[in-house]
Amino acid sequence: MQQKTRIAPSILAADFACLGEEVRAITAAGADYVHVDVMDGHFVPNITIGPNIVAALRGHSKLVFDVHLMISPVDPFIPDFIKAGADIVTLHPEAGPHIHRSLQLIKSLGAKAGIALNPATPTDVINHVMEDLDLILVMSVNPGFGGQAFIPAALDKIRDLRGRIDAGGRHIDLQVDGGINFETAPQAVAAGADVLVAGTATFTGGREAYAKNIQRLRGGS
Repeated sequence: MQQKTRIAPSILAADFACLGEEVRAITAAGADYVHVDVMDGHFVPNITIGPNIVAALRGHSKLVFDVHLMISPVDPFIPDFIKAGADIVTLHPEAGPHIHRSLQLIKSLGAKAGIALNPATPTDVINHVMEDLDLILVMSVNPGFGGQAFIPAALDKIRDLRGRIDAGGRHIDLQVDGGINFETAPQAVAAGADVLVAGTATFTGGREAYAKNIQRLRGGS
């Protein structure tokens, strides 16, 4: 059963000179999650932040910290990000040799576990780990950079996964990330997504615009 639409602003698009203030601002503006994109310059062609920054931001918001690890090998860093304050840790099946073991590690440390599917990653990769998942992230761009255009084929993948989640009767977040704006957000929700990661669309217009941006992404006028 599809859950209510939740908005997870990606701080990748925030002002890095004042991240703490930005996290407080999106919290006050009505965000549901704080989405943290972690990139290593190896698994994806960009470098962002490490666990120390997550730990520094943790005190600025009580929202769920939704940490997307685009790093390889991923397993050695999972404990550090959970210790830093990650509530959800999402990883890519291509980022380590044993996806089941990685998911079990996340759960054993008290966090929720997610799996991220790149545009060319088939949905069948989740077939034998569904019971271990709290979140499935559909990448609607190739990971590595913000501001890319939404790949329409992601909608078919969202529909497929929505059917699988509903058939299993489990409460798994179905998240979409990449090119989410006021036009593509309703398309993703109609296809079955219930968590929208939005960077540029959230952080455009300055802090006085964040609440309206989040409301519009969620489906309000």
